[in-house]
Amino acid sequence: MAETKDIPFAKFEGSGNDFVIIDNLQKIIQKPQDLARKICQRKKGIGADGLILIEKVKKCDFTMRTFNPDGSEAEMCGNGARCVAKFAYIKGITGISSTFQTLAGKIKAQIKENTVKITMKDPFDLQVNIKLTLDKIEYQGCYLNTGVPHFVIFSSKVDKILLKDIAPKIRYHQLFQPQGTNVDFVEVKEDRIKIRTYERGVENETLGCGTGAVASAIATFINCQLLPPFKVIMKGGEVTVWFEHQKGKSFTNVFLEGEANLVYQGNLTTEDTENL
Repeated sequence: MAETKDIPFAKFEGSGNDFVIIDNLQKIIQKPQDLARKICQRKKGIGADGLILIEKVKKCDFTMRTFNPDGSEAEMCGNGARCVAKFAYIKGITGISSTFQTLAGKIKAQIKENTVKITMKDPFDLQVNIKLTLDKIEYQGCYLNTGVPHFVIFSSKVDKILLKDIAPKIRYHQLFQPQGTNVDFVEVKEDRIKIRTYERGVENETLGCGTGAVASAIATFINCQLLPPFKVIMKGGEVTVWFEHQKGKSFTNVFLEGEANLVYQGNLTTEDTENL
């Protein structure tokens, strides 16, 4: 019989985004893409919007590697970053403050009782008033990269949007190839915004999206002249977004804050550890 090996994991959620997080400082996971495809399944696995591994890196507390349910590796994840900071604190890997590396750059995190506040990379590739036509209907939106790419569209009633029909066509539209884009629909509600996000890699709507919240807040500032901080309402919860902007200059000092909760902990057991 093959040797068995228990691999501890934790299930976290932040604003409805859920993640399986594993301490991989000792490189126990060799094939994270395969593992993500297996355990992120809602029916046959643990079920999650992504797998996050903590690994060693120089000049930071750790590096955060994020894998989508389809096995692709994401540049970063805003809600996932808040969750992994809380995980590292609970496990004694870091204190209440931490700095960690992602493919999109360094992130600083601060634990505040039930919330986690992170400093995000300055957005780039900003393009306003992009127009595209789908099924003879024209959509106009704002494109920007807040760690991952987002296309933001404004709507008077986001709950009525047929997201599963519209968003995949935008996600794979030729304008956004080869990397594709996440898609956000935003409704402005006085001093706050309500959003729904379709995430690439998950290939579905998620209950929350941190990078989408930031992208939507910045797009709202551009289109509606509302000033930060922004309360962003998602199906899975609420986050707050801050940023600074000087006329004619880029957006800087971007912060995202919200709850990050431990759902449960367990162990992955396999008879064939080489498959991981």
